[in-house]
Amino acid sequence: MHGPVLVNWLLVVVCGGTGGYCLARLRRCRPAERQDRGLEAAMGFGMALMAWAMAGGVAGAAPPSWLLVALTAASTLGAALPLGAGARHRAHHLVEGAAMLAMALAMAGGHHPGHGPPGWAGPALLYFGLHALRAAPRLLPAPAPAPAETRAETETGAAHRPDEVGAACRLALSLGMFTMVLAG
Repeated sequence: MHGPVLVNWLLVVVCGGTGGYCLARLRRCRPAERQDRGLEAAMGFGMALMAWAMAGGVAGAAPPSWLLVALTAASTLGAALPLGAGARHRAHHLVEGAAMLAMALAMAGGHHPGHGPPGWAGPALLYFGLHALRAAPRLLPAPAPAPAETRAETETGAAHRPDEVGAACRLALSLGMFTMVLAG
């Protein structure tokens, strides 16, 4: 599994940075959101390690394939555990973890670019591409509420701010997975 070296190093930076930011957000989130934030951090770091291995590592030293398999298996298992409230969000992490595990197993098995993509690559590309397209509009600013709605929300304390940073993290990870599957 190889792609252009520059793309792999950009994936290392973007996915590692996303994982680090999600890990920093883990301390400030509510207890009900901790599993999702932890999974996002684990997925970001796992994708950064995998992209690092695809880039050939530093001075030829890449993480061992067994480590990638163990880390992705652990994060996939963490996504399968029924802790937390967001079943749909956990299902996305489960799909993401399964794709990462399949890529790690293919890398451990010596998959080479000339042998063609595995059978799961097409559905994975479709899923992550559609997920990215679905997550991207959440980053657009919401229209300003009418004055009466604003006053009513502040009186009741029901003002709700969407989680733009979380949507940006999910978008970055979906685009990273799309790129890694495409390069594989």
